[in-house]
Amino acid sequence: MKTIITFGTFDLFHEGHLRILERAREMGDRLVVGVSSDAFNYSKKQRYPIIPEESRMNIVRALKCVDEVFPEKSMELKQFYCDKYDADVLVMGDDWSGSFTLQGCEDIYLPRTECVSTTEIIEKIRS
Repeated sequence: MKTIITFGTFDLFHEGHLRILERAREMGDRLVVGVSSDAFNYSKKQRYPIIPEESRMNIVRALKCVDEVFPEKSMELKQFYCDKYDADVLVMGDDWSGSFTLQGCEDIYLPRTECVSTTEIIEKIRS
C-alpha cells in the first residue's frame, strides 16, 4: 500500500484545494492530510484562518479522496508525521518546491491551480 501525505491550511476551501487533494490521492492507495492548526497558522502568517480548525478538518475529512486527517502543529514535525503515518510520498504545491527533504519519503511538488488562492479571495472580500 502506497501512502501519500500532504499538508495545508485549507481555509475558505476552494477548487485549488480540491484539485491538489485529488491529484495527490491519484498517486497512491491512501491519502493522509495534515490540516494546519489555528495556532500554527497564526505562527506562520500572523493571522488566524477565517474558518476554525475543527471545521476545516471536517471539510477535508468529508472528501472521498481523503482517508485520514490530523491537526498539523508545526513545520518542524513534518518528518515525524511522515514516519507516524508511514508515508511514502509527500505531495505539496509547487510554491513549496524544494522546501522539504524527508528521510524515507519522496517529495513531489504539484503546480498550483491558476487563478485561485485563499489570500486573493480574502483580499477581494476586503476590497
